[in-house]
Amino acid sequence: MIAKISGGKDTAGLIRYLFDTKKAKDHTDPHLVASWDGFAPDPGRTDDFDATKRLLVADLDLHVKQARRLGRTPEKHTWHCSIRAAESDRHLSDEEWADIARRVVAATGIAPDGDPDGCRWVAVRHAPDHIHIAATKVRADLRTARHWNDYLTADRELAAIEKEYDLFQVIRGDRTAAARPTRAEQEKARRAGHDTTARERLRATVRTAVAAASTIEEFVSLLSHLDGVLVEVVHFPSGDVRGYKVAVADDAQGPIWYSGSKLAPDLSLPKIQERLAAMGPQPIDQSGRRRPNPWYQATAAAERIAHHLDQPDDGASQAHLAAFGEALDAVVLVTPQAVRPQLREAATAFERATRSRIHAEHHHARALRGAVRAMLREPAPKDGAVLAMFLDAAVLVVIAAARWHQLHHHDQQVAAARETLLHLQAAYGQAAAAPLAALAQRRPPQQTVDRHVRHLRQAVPNHAEQIVEDPAFGALTAALAEAEAVGHDPQQLLQQAADQRALDDADSPARVLTWRIQRLGARPAPSARARAAQARSRAQSPHAPVHVAATPTTLLPPRTRRR
Repeated sequence: MIAKISGGKDTAGLIRYLFDTKKAKDHTDPHLVASWDGFAPDPGRTDDFDATKRLLVADLDLHVKQARRLGRTPEKHTWHCSIRAAESDRHLSDEEWADIARRVVAATGIAPDGDPDGCRWVAVRHAPDHIHIAATKVRADLRTARHWNDYLTADRELAAIEKEYDLFQVIRGDRTAAARPTRAEQEKARRAGHDTTARERLRATVRTAVAAASTIEEFVSLLSHLDGVLVEVVHFPSGDVRGYKVAVADDAQGPIWYSGSKLAPDLSLPKIQERLAAMGPQPIDQSGRRRPNPWYQATAAAERIAHHLDQPDDGASQAHLAAFGEALDAVVLVTPQAVRPQLREAATAFERATRSRIHAEHHHARALRGAVRAMLREPAPKDGAVLAMFLDAAVLVVIAAARWHQLHHHDQQVAAARETLLHLQAAYGQAAAAPLAALAQRRPPQQTVDRHVRHLRQAVPNHAEQIVEDPAFGALTAALAEAEAVGHDPQQLLQQAADQRALDDADSPARVLTWRIQRLGARPAPSARARAAQARSRAQSPHAPVHVAATPTTLLPPRTRRR
């Protein structure tokens, strides 16, 4: 159920609208289902409609007129709350709607239970699926009703009503979502030929700039060099930076400025400063040393997020989700054009899953943020395998994020993660097709394949047969053979790849292992002395490590499971 609450100055006009059947075509059989005392005159159940309507308005306005003589009437003395059931809900009876109305006026403070001085109100039903509650906000003791946060209290009561009446349970937020565009903004965007409003476009732009920047100065510089975006830094009288605001440069009616907090709660200047400060100093490039591949680093950091989300530190978990959202924003900039639409949709959808009431301790996510910024400072990769590798890990992150949010009862964030998953799976399918096909063409001889099958049965016995039957098995054997050719032990690589994350969430464990083997195989192969030390360590261990598989998720329907 959804409630919409507004105020006004005209009791007679409100009652006239609620009982009108000429202008409002969906108003059929308007009548009262409840009132403050159960005896209010009902214009919908009388032969003299006009006279009864005047009586009802006079009764509702009684205390308003008394308070007006004392100069104590609020400027807007009417309170209007519409309550609508979901399309899938059964039609409620008048008695059920009456109970709902009484509970809502009590919860909001209009007419608290057991208070003889509560406000006067009526509940009008003029359609099968909703009612309207009309009230005047002056109590019998001539004080104004205390109805602060009435939308939240009404929404909380409706959530309880949905469960008790076995109705559709609306996904409710925690007041951390970005502001929705107004109808005026939507109409303006439509007239200008845009699919999204200026506020939504600026929000995506600012999020991307945050993902790419390392300092506030760099953040402002990035925004100021973007075509079509105006940025202005706001200062205190002392000269210190107070905030920033942005606008669309090509607005025909003149720029409309939005502060960061008006775009989204986490885009205010203090929130951005907190995230950038948590990154710490950037590492100094030391010449002569081999630079690690930032895509491999980002993928490894992303794969660890699922493990972090299983830990009891909620602040760290929230930080990892925020950093992963930044990673999705940034990856769009360095990916092929064919994949960008789905990735942009995924980043936009996951934006809602990056925020909750849990305060993020951003220093926990330094590794991923640092890798993402390093990715953006290098040329876009020509090898599509590194993108597929990252998206493979990203899909698992989103599944884990949906599960984490569900455990914390973050309903809107769960829905956002589910939507993200659909777009990420589509992007992964596009990005992975060519690299997997190229790898499969380099499948090694059958004798080598048979040896790798034995290694598989030792490393992942629960998934070995599924992997061997997987269409991506040829690509996996090719990755193992190539890693072996540069000095890696294929059995050890398989064990390391399997240890990184349980494979129960994956529909294609062969693909998951392929990307992990490629990433692990890109590292320098251990020397003969190092391999001998590892062998001695394994031999001295009294028990082999036990790998507990993650509990299979029931969160997502089969069609949205991974690949």
